[in-house]
Amino acid sequence: MRIRQQKENQKKNHTPPPDRILDSGWRKENEKIELDLLLEAIYQKYHYDFKEYSRAHIKRRFMYRMRIAKLKNLSEMQHKILYNQSFFETLLMDLSINVTEMFRDPSFYLALRKKIIPHLKKYPFIKIWHAGCASGEEVYSMAILLKEEGLLEKTQIYATDFNALVLKRAKDGIFPIDLIKEYTSNYQKAGGANSFADYYTAHFDSVILNSSLKDRIVFADHNLVTDGVFGEMNLIVCRNVLIYFTKKLQNRVVKLFLDSLASAGFLCLGSKESLQFSEYANQFKVFVAKEKIYQRKPGYGEHQEGKV
Repeated sequence: MRIRQQKENQKKNHTPPPDRILDSGWRKENEKIELDLLLEAIYQKYHYDFKEYSRAHIKRRFMYRMRIAKLKNLSEMQHKILYNQSFFETLLMDLSINVTEMFRDPSFYLALRKKIIPHLKKYPFIKIWHAGCASGEEVYSMAILLKEEGLLEKTQIYATDFNALVLKRAKDGIFPIDLIKEYTSNYQKAGGANSFADYYTAHFDSVILNSSLKDRIVFADHNLVTDGVFGEMNLIVCRNVLIYFTKKLQNRVVKLFLDSLASAGFLCLGSKESLQFSEYANQFKVFVAKEKIYQRKPGYGEHQEGKV
């Protein structure tokens, strides 16, 4: 027992030799340089800018793809990205934020029904922007909610993402049938007024959402990192996207949303996101704290130009 304790103490007190510490520092420095060069290569070759994404998120995604492709390091990955477009397109799917489901976080949609919809009903026409819509599940959830509240016909929903492939999936409105049980449960918890089956047609192992839901949705390419203001919106939904950005990019995107909102418009973020530490926090008031729903204060940028 005493010998074992002595060995454990030796391990705790063991300091790696200076050359090993130095070698470790060099490796970290080299990995950072490799990562910076890879991100710059992606930007120069394909015009996608991931330099202000969270490094932890980027590294996880890159390491995942490296393991599958059996690449030794980021330099090998850079070479493959530059000379193999199909490989880059696969990597782009890895980097896209596609974790979603219909009526994800049902309490959020319940809050929309009870707290936000009464305000939207005051407008003759409603404009909603789903930023980072991925494959469209949450956009269609919004369309269903608006339909049940009698607002869909006077609403234009803009659903945007930077990934053309996921935008196509969203436009198709086709989802695996084995997810319907979970989606139905979410819909019911979100205060669904009808049968969820009313909104889709089963076809073999998939379901096709009703075309009436798609009629009021415009799917468009828009990159939050590089693109500009997007309309005068009454409601902007961007949930579980900002958490993958650096602080600098988060501020850039919040400013973009602020400039894109009509006076007294609403901004909805994800459950792990907040405006608390944003440079523009004082331009919003908390409207539904638990669901991270904010309202733009009146007076900001009332005479801005360039909105589309």
